[in-house]
Amino acid sequence: MRDSRSVLVLTNPYDVTADVVLRLLAERRVPVVRLDPGIDLHAGASLTATYRTGDQRGTLRTASREIDTTRIRSVWVRRPSPYEGPPGLTGQDRRFAAEQARWGAGGILASLPGAHYVNHPWNNRAAEFKPAQLSTAQRCGFLVPSTVITDDPHEARTFAAQQSGGVVYKPVWNSPYRVENQPHSVWVREVRAAEITDAVSVCPHMFQAKVDKAFDVRVTAVGSRLFGVQIDSPDLDWRYRQDLMTCTPIEVPASVARAVAAYLAELRLHYGAFDFAVTPAGDWYFLECNPNGQWAWQPAQTTAAIAQALTDQLEKGPET
Repeated sequence: MRDSRSVLVLTNPYDVTADVVLRLLAERRVPVVRLDPGIDLHAGASLTATYRTGDQRGTLRTASREIDTTRIRSVWVRRPSPYEGPPGLTGQDRRFAAEQARWGAGGILASLPGAHYVNHPWNNRAAEFKPAQLSTAQRCGFLVPSTVITDDPHEARTFAAQQSGGVVYKPVWNSPYRVENQPHSVWVREVRAAEITDAVSVCPHMFQAKVDKAFDVRVTAVGSRLFGVQIDSPDLDWRYRQDLMTCTPIEVPASVARAVAAYLAELRLHYGAFDFAVTPAGDWYFLECNPNGQWAWQPAQTTAAIAQALTDQLEKGPET
């Protein structure tokens, strides 16, 4: 008998990447509910949860549907809007409402009984910390470039001077940044010890030994299925000018695949976008893992395969 339980997709209305998977779920006749809780719960949708001894119930109402939340088989946490509060409120009232929504509605949606999360939002958040990524990568058997995260300028300069192949700087978090009121991205860039000033003391900075790389690799992991693409770019940070990069499928070495599986298991993830720098000798150095990274920019064949794998994850629901 076909499982009639719904898949809940938490994302914003402009997420065209989610649309690819939603179409596949529709083709398989899997019921889907799309919700952007930070917006929709102020625009007609409602969410209720009831807890009693030995019993938990809930209802999600949207403009077109009413769903028993105990009948949700899977939750895909994609790109929901932040909780910012009702637009009709201002100041501390709006901040209060936003925090109540984050901890209330967000807590309900993260605690649906029996649901399979891809990924669970709390696991996503924990896995986004760069220090945790590097620590986990070491334990799981990845090669990791020498790295220092510090707010001590002397430590930073000493580290940079010790790296014969050079050093790169990268932010520990992609914080929104504006220059002359225009959005500005902080890219990975090479630095010299003499360029490191006392401004480092303002906040933690991340410096990493520059890998003598032949190319980059993105490995998209969906459960036990891995999809690798080689990225050739003229830039140190291939994201800087993506129109100049080329991507071709590449096989993932068995040792890297084992480390990926261990990493996902330790951080309780079902999806991860891993970035590697590969040396001319064929050594794969772990750079980072985005637990909710974009994937639809890859070659059409790879993108289609990832979409199918994610659809399979969401359709199967929780392990029995």
